[in-house]
Amino acid sequence: MYRPPKYRKDDKDFIYSFIQQHPFGVFIMNGENLIATHIPILIEGDVENWRLYSHIANHNEQYQYLKDGADVLIIFQGSHAYISSSWYKEKDISTWDYSAVHVNAKIKIQSPEELEKSLEKLVHHFEKFQEKPLFYKDIPKQMLLEHLPLITGFWLEPYKIQGIKKLHQSYPEYDIRRTVEKLGNSDNSNDRQLSEEIKKENKID
Repeated sequence: MYRPPKYRKDDKDFIYSFIQQHPFGVFIMNGENLIATHIPILIEGDVENWRLYSHIANHNEQYQYLKDGADVLIIFQGSHAYISSSWYKEKDISTWDYSAVHVNAKIKIQSPEELEKSLEKLVHHFEKFQEKPLFYKDIPKQMLLEHLPLITGFWLEPYKIQGIKKLHQSYPEYDIRRTVEKLGNSDNSNDRQLSEEIKKENKID
């Protein structure tokens, strides 16, 4: 990933919490050409030692390349937005602010038992916030028996991890404040979230 030094963010706490907060990733493999799937990818372990896990449908084009030791790239994307230089005090070039984490990893195929445990954790992770959650154990058994043979679960063992936070670091304070203001007043919730992140990163009151 292209990362100017001032935007690099490789500390372990940032990486771990970022993946937790943005679990819908882009899962990229190299088959006859580059192939990508958008899937939920969860993290397990702690800040010092973790791995990822997910699953795909067996009719997915990536399935034929899903083997132990296969190399993959996973991209986790945070809030992002176009930043107009018309907001600045002086004329400048417009830009885009964003944050992301890239993980290069090796695949390890899960056993059927591991897949079921992973699905239980995945469903619980997202379902627990619902008013009347429907957990894995509540899904009809026959439905699970029909569904499980159609998917393949896998672990993702990371070997290269890169983070970036491009949030207007080193810009003049006036320009940062205007950017925070403009994004904060946007109708787009993603813009408003980015406004808060820029404010926090640059310690703007």
